[in-house]
Amino acid sequence: METKILFIADVVGEPGMNILEKALPKFRMKYCPDLIIVNGENTRAGKGLSEGLARKYFQLGINVITSGNHIWDFAAFHNTLNNPAYTNIIRPMNYPEGVPGRGFYLAEASNGAKVCVINLQGRTFMAPIDCPFKNIREFITKMNSQAKISIVDFHAEATAEKITMGKYLDGYATAVIGTHTHVQTADEEIFPKGTAFITDAGMTGPFDGVIGMKTETALNRFRFQTPFKYEIAEGDERFNGVFIVADSDTGKAVSIERLNFKANEI
Repeated sequence: METKILFIADVVGEPGMNILEKALPKFRMKYCPDLIIVNGENTRAGKGLSEGLARKYFQLGINVITSGNHIWDFAAFHNTLNNPAYTNIIRPMNYPEGVPGRGFYLAEASNGAKVCVINLQGRTFMAPIDCPFKNIREFITKMNSQAKISIVDFHAEATAEKITMGKYLDGYATAVIGTHTHVQTADEEIFPKGTAFITDAGMTGPFDGVIGMKTETALNRFRFQTPFKYEIAEGDERFNGVFIVADSDTGKAVSIERLNFKANEI
């Protein structure tokens, strides 16, 4: 038996949610995914997530929401991370003990397969949190008795750190999917021991700007090196992500397809 997994790259603001709503019914028909995962840390005004937006994802049929460093930007959402009704919203596992929320979720796909979805965060050019490499192999091995399939959202800045994690987990994880930079890479592949990998799945949102931000705002930040209010870009909305097919019995990836569609192509 095979399990089909649709991973939707970082959704940015209202433009990202709009194209997601448009694309999802058509991609359901085309790919027939058994499980849908979305990185939702940028959904609320470009930084953070709210409980209302999380509920909207679930109403659309999303099964699991992953995140990253911006999950902390809307303080009112911290309590939601501890709410037992929302265990399928996860934050990076390698934050220190005592941080709200959970770093993994054991999901049941529509075909009955169990899938362990894991969130990790890199440390290069990012916050100095706990090591993402420490004990992750052991954790996946332990969870293997409950779920043969494991999907890792590795939220990291540095390309080298992401590739290193992918190779480190080759043969352990079904897939290692890089997020955070909002620029999709063209390096999707299946490593020798059966792990699907892409350095960054990209961004679902407005591309007429700079990684989801208005060009003028980004330019001012770089020119003047002073804070400017984050303003979401508008126009040229695109859907990014990856579609993975896994062997349900072995947990190895069968295929990985990179998804990159403009609004008029959906």
